[in-house]
Amino acid sequence: MTTSTQKKSMATPPAENELMLHVNGLNVFYGESHILRDVDISVPKGKMVCLIGRNGVGKTTLLKTIMGLLQPRAGSIHFKGESIVRRSPDQRARLGVGYVPQGREIIPRLTVKENLALGLEALPKEDRQSQMERIEEIYDLFPMLKSMLSRMGGDLSGGQQQQLAIARALMGRPQLLVLDEPTEGIQPSIILEIEAAVGRIVATSGISVLLVEQHLHFVRQADWYYAMQKGGIVASGVTSQLSQDVIQRFLAV
Repeated sequence: MTTSTQKKSMATPPAENELMLHVNGLNVFYGESHILRDVDISVPKGKMVCLIGRNGVGKTTLLKTIMGLLQPRAGSIHFKGESIVRRSPDQRARLGVGYVPQGREIIPRLTVKENLALGLEALPKEDRQSQMERIEEIYDLFPMLKSMLSRMGGDLSGGQQQQLAIARALMGRPQLLVLDEPTEGIQPSIILEIEAAVGRIVATSGISVLLVEQHLHFVRQADWYYAMQKGGIVASGVTSQLSQDVIQRFLAV
């Protein structure tokens, strides 16, 4: 385990040109409440990184800040080497950052097909038709969607809505996919399907993934983890060396 007092013992981080996302010294406040404290994380190209920690430690705040929904008081956010800290959420999406928020936020009164089409908004107009022609790749990841295109999003189960939310994000051809607790409140069989799909996305497309997750089996699929406590990163390492101590401290309910 790497703690905040042991950072010198961490594995050598990737070079800057090997990073999809690099967050440095991020400080975020809600009013005068200091929520994120000097947060540093990196997501290498083509890798999955998992952010773990108990409820209320700042994980969702960090993702919202990366997406531009919250503004930091200090710190930097670089995507593919370019600063995006002043970019709006829609600009970040067009640069290639896809986001599946906690709670999914699919549009219940739109059909599955219409929800998928919303993901095209992240693409230039001239690229949207070619993406629709590649939609079979998404159906291959989530086969149930193809048989439910005319169903209303609100009529889907929680697990089906989560698959739809991920598929919608993929419609924008992201290079970084940010997932906030994609297995929360979902039945075990669907959890395994989502886990397998995200694994395939990383392995076959080269998309990087930043994942907030509490499901241990899913966490172990990531290449690297960061653990948060009281708004800061307090442990990190390769997930193959995830210790029982870290699991108990940051994943146990």
